[in-house]
Amino acid sequence: MSIFKTQEAAQEAKDMEAYAATMHEDFQFIMHLDNSTMDKEKTMEMFTFMMNSDDFVTHDSRCLYENDEAMVTHGVMSFPDGTKESVLAFMQIKDGQVIRMETGATLLP
Repeated sequence: MSIFKTQEAAQEAKDMEAYAATMHEDFQFIMHLDNSTMDKEKTMEMFTFMMNSDDFVTHDSRCLYENDEAMVTHGVMSFPDGTKESVLAFMQIKDGQVIRMETGATLLP
């Protein structure tokens, strides 16, 4: 199963262990807001909070590209303050897991 499909199934089931299993132990997340980085533990804390909240919703999530080295995804996210962003994510893959994720986002009207 592709990493994208595994992550989508884990999100649907709110199975954080399954989601974390797609991430390399040396994982780094680069935030589009300020270029700060988070390791796997901090990223999973954030993702767990977001996935367990009804205030963060991802719409129309899709995989634009995936192979053994990289994955590109796109979705629209709704946030607690009522804003929406179009979010593009690039993921570098190493040893069958995501080792680096970087996002870019555009505020939607």
